[in-house]
Order: sequence, then C-alpha cells, then structure tokens
Amino acid sequence: MTVALEREIIYPDSDGQPMADNTKQFRWIVFFKENLECLFAQNDQVFVAGDLLWYPVEGKPELRVAPDIFVVFGRPKGDRGSYRQWQEENITPQVVFEILSPGNTLKEMIKKQQFYDRHGVEEYYLYDPDRHELTGLQRQEGHLIFIEDMSDWTSPRLGIRLVMTPETLEVYYPDGSSFLTTIEFKQRADQAQQRADQAQQRADQEQQRADQEQQRADQEQQRAEAAELEIQRLRELLQQSRIDIKGE
Repeated sequence: MTVALEREIIYPDSDGQPMADNTKQFRWIVFFKENLECLFAQNDQVFVAGDLLWYPVEGKPELRVAPDIFVVFGRPKGDRGSYRQWQEENITPQVVFEILSPGNTLKEMIKKQQFYDRHGVEEYYLYDPDRHELTGLQRQEGHLIFIEDMSDWTSPRLGIRLVMTPETLEVYYPDGSSFLTTIEFKQRADQAQQRADQAQQRADQEQQRADQEQQRADQEQQRAEAAELEIQRLRELLQQSRIDIKGE
C-alpha cells in the first residue's frame, strides 16, 4: 500500500509561473545562468539550473520553490524536469540567486529566504536591477546571515566577484575576466575568429612568398645545372677536336 501510494504522488515540472516578469529581469537571469554554465563547463559534477523547481522532501510535492538560478556541487550535468533532492543523493543546492522584479512582494521573498534557510542553502544572493540593490546571505552556525558589505564580495563557493558600481552590478570570474552578455560573447567570438582568419591569411601569404622563393631557387638551380652540362658538353667537344687534329 505504501509503494502504491508513493507512485500516485505527482511532482509537477512547472508551477505555472513565468520565468521572468519583464525583459530586464530575464536578461539578468540569463546573464548569471549562462556565465555560471561557462565557469563550470569543464566540471561534470556541477549542475547549474535556471527557473527549475526544487523539491527538497520526498512525498511533499507542495514543498517546492523555483529559484531564478541555483548551483549544485556534486551532481552531474544533464537535463531534468525538476530537481528532486532525494534522487540527487540528497544534495541541497549550495548557491541560489534571485533577480527581483516589481512583481515580487516582501512576503514572497521572506518565504523564499526562510525556505532556503531551512533547507540548507549556503549562499543566497538577491539583486534588484531596478533599485540597483544587492543583498547577500551566507550560512553561519547553521543559519543564513546577512552579509554586511556587498560592495565588493567574492563568493566562497563559486569564486566569482560581485562588484557594485554606481551604475550597475559587475561580476568577474575567478581569473578576473568579466561576466559577459550573450551579445558580448558573440562579439568576442567574432573578433577572435577575425583575428584567426587574419593570422591564417598572413600565414598563407608567407607560405605563398616562401613557395615563390623556392620556385625561383629551383629555377636558378636548374639554370646552374644546365650551364654546368653545357660547359661539360663544350669541354668534351673541345677535347674531341684536339684528338681529331692530332690524328690528322
């Protein structure tokens, strides 16, 4: 009976809510999600998700939340309809990002904070692009505690650096390079391809000049060999002429 009952439990892959309320919120969600994917592209045991339902407890489908972005260390990459923690070696997402929109209420965000606190999230970051406010919480002594100064903060888990400027939030990879938008990635890829094409063009031109030089050298060698053969032929004729004269 227990097994049959468990099989009847449904864990929906969608909560019916949109991923973002506006283009600005969506842009920031994609910005974080895609750059974090790039950051851990070579690590098969880091799973990065955007707007994916997280079910922390088996048998309680009503207990769920869909963070804008979350990162899980110790779980393989791959497609999922939802993150069911009991099927993931019971590993809690360690880092969560929320991008606020005008539609987010204080009550909603408090509930999310309590959820993340209760279920073991290590780092929780909230960015409000409209008010240009960044809030961070870090787990200390079993609870998420507000980080006092987020003006220049490095995530202990991710190694990324969050820098608040007067205009925007800048994010840097552990090596110091900047997080990029999709357009900036494309521009840099195009520039890199252009440089590669130019380098190949120069290499082809150098090879062409080298081939031409080799061709000229081969021609000079052929002329020198032909001249040597002609000299040899003339010497033989001269020698033959001397023999004929003596014979007469």
